[in-house]
Amino acid sequence: MHEKVGPDCNSCKHFYVTWDAAFPYGCKGFQMKTKRCPSMSVLHASGTKCMLFLQKKRPAQRRPDDRRI
Repeated sequence: MHEKVGPDCNSCKHFYVTWDAAFPYGCKGFQMKTKRCPSMSVLHASGTKCMLFLQKKRPAQRRPDDRRI
């Protein structure tokens, strides 16, 4: 069974998708672009889990009766 070894980069504030086809994923925290999930690259290079993970803030959800003019 495959065990999750690091944080989910898609939920991180530092994660972004690049225009570079060779390196499609990036991390603003580590200032790097990579072919795989940045947290996996950090784990491979350092042997430790990503320590810069910051949960993205979710926008407040609007209620159906909340109308803005």
